[in-house]
Amino acid sequence: MNMEAFSGPMDMSFTGVDPHWQGWDYWADAFVYVFVQGKFFTLFSLLFGAGFAVMAQRAAIAGRDFTRFYLRRSLGLLVIGVLHGLLLWSGDILVAYALLSFVLLAFREAPRSWLPALGTMAYLGAAVLMLMLGALMQLVPADAASAQAAAAAKAIEAQRQAYGHGSYLQAVAQRLRDVFASLGALLVVGPQVLGMFLIGAWFARSGAIAEPGRYPRLWAGLRWLLLPIGLAVMLLSTWVLPYNAPGQFNMRSAGAYALTAVAGLMMCLGYLAWGVRWSRHLQWLAPAGRMALSNYLGQSLVCTLVFYGYGLGWFEQVGRASQLLFAVVLFAMQVLLSQLWLRRFQYGPVEWLWRAFTYLQLPPLRR
Repeated sequence: MNMEAFSGPMDMSFTGVDPHWQGWDYWADAFVYVFVQGKFFTLFSLLFGAGFAVMAQRAAIAGRDFTRFYLRRSLGLLVIGVLHGLLLWSGDILVAYALLSFVLLAFREAPRSWLPALGTMAYLGAAVLMLMLGALMQLVPADAASAQAAAAAKAIEAQRQAYGHGSYLQAVAQRLRDVFASLGALLVVGPQVLGMFLIGAWFARSGAIAEPGRYPRLWAGLRWLLLPIGLAVMLLSTWVLPYNAPGQFNMRSAGAYALTAVAGLMMCLGYLAWGVRWSRHLQWLAPAGRMALSNYLGQSLVCTLVFYGYGLGWFEQVGRASQLLFAVVLFAMQVLLSQLWLRRFQYGPVEWLWRAFTYLQLPPLRR
């Protein structure tokens, strides 16, 4: 859930259950950390991979050159992601998706039966890497660890000044620094995203999503076995380390991260299974899904104008429970606006531009 990263310094978000919150804010923070954070990010990555597989299948049936088409599509997403990260919000995920989509293309001809194993190994490889880094940190001198914590505090203060009190141009300059700093996170985030891409490709190529009735035991296992186990692992991770202060990284935090990653994979698949089960009751969300890119960018536009200093200036002024309520209301409004928009138009505005770039021609927009 991105609201935490909009309403305060980016580097203070996604750190666990922050002990400075009290009352409803504390429990809202705990709820988001346990049930939301890291689960829907993986779910969206899975759906991206499923979309890749569906497009590849359609291109093969139509006899189209899929590679050239997909490279343009990925390049277009990369451009959108860079602009989003610099002009709106530095927490962008589109750049990572675009870069890893080039890698995903190499797995287009991979045997379908290999995809779940390849995806799981790639995803869990990030957790193994974090454990290795945690072990290496045991060898780092105490003064170096203190310097790391001081650097993190300095970065947080720079974000606080630029986003909370700075002008739009000052925020853009800070976003540029943040985007470059975040590229290092691809070392960990990259394998996770690629892993979910591959797992999603299997769900599409196998027909498990299109024809769930063919896989009743799979879906039942994900709902009633994997999801509860994932929740238990997530609670264990929270018990091991409820909160990891920015700039702090050791074997304990590495272990908690590894558990959180495992839980995220399990709970994501469980959520997917329940989504498939309730698909007929969730059709009202479909328009928002068809405009997912426009809604993602729109969320960044609205939230930065609400929280940042060049907007309403509510930076670090909104409690965690109120953030959660704001997120729900904003999403509900986006669902409604998506329904109204798609009554008149075939695509969301950004989807239309992306499609035009991909096909090198302007598609009809109005119905």
